[in-house]
Amino acid sequence: MRVKNEAWVEVGNAVRVPMGARFFGFVSAIDWMPSPYGRSMDSAVDTIVKGATDKPVPEMVTGYAGGESRFQVIARVTNLKAGWSLNLKTDVGDAEPSVASWTQVYAGADWHEREVFEMFGINFVGHPGLRKIYLPGDFEGNPMRKDFPLLARMVKPWPGIVDTEPMPGANEPADAASSEEAVS
Repeated sequence: MRVKNEAWVEVGNAVRVPMGARFFGFVSAIDWMPSPYGRSMDSAVDTIVKGATDKPVPEMVTGYAGGESRFQVIARVTNLKAGWSLNLKTDVGDAEPSVASWTQVYAGADWHEREVFEMFGINFVGHPGLRKIYLPGDFEGNPMRKDFPLLARMVKPWPGIVDTEPMPGANEPADAASSEEAVS
């Protein structure tokens, strides 16, 4: 069921109490943007036709389920007594995606909303503790967005010190290595 962004919490309350959907399944998000990476950015294993030319990035197509914006927030709730489930979704803006938090309706939405915030960059207004839970504090970007550059596509230098210690036995003379073999 598609819900207007402004009515997200109101509809959450309506399905929980009057309709009896007391079981919260999940909250997640969808990025409907086509991948900005053409075939030239794929690895050699992914390239099926050698010499294939890049195609222009297609226009965003969302099919039957998609909305007018790039991002959607989707939630699933269930009425266990009656035996039915309901998927609810709402469109969120492209520039600064945000939607009201469901933490006051379903306490279990807390960590799900944190994950969506971290992975997609969607803000949940009214969330009591929206912060990163998986990625390091200095991590840049939102890895579930389709425009996020994957490490397999772009290599960044390792920020730590490079270990240059030689392998054991690499500095020993050849005589010492052969005499050890003779002893064993």
